[in-house]
Amino acid sequence: MLAVAAFVAKSDAQEVGIKTNLLHWATASPNLGVEIGLGKQTTLDISAGFNPFKFSHNRQWRHWIVQPEFRWWTCERFNGHFLGVHLLGGGFNMGNLSFFPFSIWDGLEDNRYKGHALGAGLTYGYAWMLGRHWNLEAQVGVGYAHAWYDQYSGAEYSELVRSDADKNYWGVTKLAISFVYLF
Repeated sequence: MLAVAAFVAKSDAQEVGIKTNLLHWATASPNLGVEIGLGKQTTLDISAGFNPFKFSHNRQWRHWIVQPEFRWWTCERFNGHFLGVHLLGGGFNMGNLSFFPFSIWDGLEDNRYKGHALGAGLTYGYAWMLGRHWNLEAQVGVGYAHAWYDQYSGAEYSELVRSDADKNYWGVTKLAISFVYLF
């Protein structure tokens, strides 16, 4: 983020947006993003989020994620429809959950999974101008992710069931409803 800020400080004519994804906040995951105007119809978005919390009954959905994305706007940047190409990378430690979106992990009620993931995908989104400096943005991305992980039975300090396992996933890789402040 500091490198991005230094780049932005040197470029007088570029617009910059700071954003937060409300869907991440709904899962108790603090997050922040920076979007930098590159050209009249192109931007670079770099978003990151994490969840360090352990919940009651030893439930956990701990994770961190970074998602850089190149965007092409159909009209002008920061307004209207856009198409994007994104990457994703992160780590996770989750378990003792009775629900997980998109049915990615089986047996989360009785197992814990700890590992990392990398992937990429395509995005479609739309940004509504709410005011001179405020936008509301919605987007969905689909693509591929590869995870490598260890599987444990039960809670935090439990028996290792499987080591060096991996999983391939095709489906939703990005979902956001974000408030954006434009400079």
